[in-house]
Amino acid sequence: MILKLKSTYLFKSLITVGLFILVSCGQDYIPKPKAYLRLDYPKAQYKKINIDVPFYFETNHLASKIKYKKLAATKESYGINIEYPTLKGTIFLTYKAIDGDSEILTEYLRDAQKFTLEHTIKADEIPVFPYENKERKVYGIFSEVKGNVASPAQFYVTDSVQHFLVGSLYFYAKPNYDSILPAANYLQKDMARIMETIVWK
Repeated sequence: MILKLKSTYLFKSLITVGLFILVSCGQDYIPKPKAYLRLDYPKAQYKKINIDVPFYFETNHLASKIKYKKLAATKESYGINIEYPTLKGTIFLTYKAIDGDSEILTEYLRDAQKFTLEHTIKADEIPVFPYENKERKVYGIFSEVKGNVASPAQFYVTDSVQHFLVGSLYFYAKPNYDSILPAANYLQKDMARIMETIVWK
């Protein structure tokens, strides 16, 4: 009887150990990579904005807050913030009058290009897209900055005589290119729309 109990105990133990070995065998554990939420945004609906600045433009209805103010400067200048609370981002626009001064235009162009080039330290790539609308006298450059940078897109436009406008996109979070990419792509289209719809007053 004792021998029978011992053999039953031994048999159960062997089965338990065998099952444990079978279950534990298999592929090595590999930690899952970080995942980011797939974000789908509503189709953009644009409307004309007429605020007390020297140009008109169109912006997305998703931009629920538009703030602007006159900047303290000798020449006419304005700061405009187009805020997207749901995307946690803002497009900052700065307008400066040129008043026919070619030296001032050269200085503004140099500053705008320098601002983009400052991102080359952390940027993976900076594709540049020229823009021109002869009918409305709007000429400029759109720059997409790829990588973990503070501002993933910038642009500037001018009529080369009276007006100069520069824009940049910022998010309210630490830059992580993979996580902000869907929102950045969405807002870059809005920035392009601003460029394409500018009408100087």
